Amino acid sequence: MKTKRIIMIIAIILVIVLIGLVGYTIYQKATFTKQNPVATMEIEGIGTMKIELYPDQAPNTVANFITLANRGFYDGLTFHRIIKDFMVQGGDPNGDGTGSAKISNLKDDGEDTKYTIKGEFSANNVKNTVKMEEGTLAMARSDYTKKSSSLTEESYNSGSCQFFIVTKAASYLNGQYTGFGKVIQGLDVVHKIEEVEVKAADTSSETESSSNSEASTPVNPPKITSIRVETNGVDYGLPETLTPFDYTSWMYKQYGIDPSSLSTTTTV
Repeated sequence: MKTKRIIMIIAIILVIVLIGLVGYTIYQKATFTKQNPVATMEIEGIGTMKIELYPDQAPNTVANFITLANRGFYDGLTFHRIIKDFMVQGGDPNGDGTGSAKISNLKDDGEDTKYTIKGEFSANNVKNTVKMEEGTLAMARSDYTKKSSSLTEESYNSGSCQFFIVTKAASYLNGQYTGFGKVIQGLDVVHKIEEVEVKAADTSSETESSSNSEASTPVNPPKITSIRVETNGVDYGLPETLTPFDYTSWMYKQYGIDPSSLSTTTTV
């Protein structure tokens, strides 16, 4: 009889403990506030900035940026295009606006082929309320519509790894580019970058950039020492990728232009 009573008491205690654990778990979930990931970008000889990323606005773009950054993709790359009172653009492995990332940059067993991601902005039927204002981090992309208005979708989904930081509000870009973060510390560093001496862009080759004759190419491009993202314990996974639009082949079919003479520039 005494043994049964002891067993019953132990069972009651276990039930109470179990209820307590379940209740605590529910409480934790109810009160948990997920912190946005924060990227730390170090610029050689200029300074460090911190950028809060917005996975709720552009989840795939954020996943892409985090993966590339934390795998060291951006280390040693530069800001290759600078337009004062507009934006600074960087993240191109070629250093001239024509480069893009490869699947192998996202994962160790990935193919050595280029990729793009879907543009997450309203013009591309994706809800994103991030405004292009001072300090906004956004994805750069190509604009093939300068050759044909039929290439809107190809233009919208041409971003890969290049990004830009707005230095002065550009509301005309709202809904046209993927804004996915904002500088929360070190905005002065961004403005120091835009003060770097620039020269006219090289116009010796045909490109898809509207900046062919603009003074936007840095004499000494600011170098990105590193970009690392603190995810606060959240795994944002790998981005969904797309097969890039083959612009050179399209141009050849349309106009008979030798593909080897063409290069495409990812721009704003």
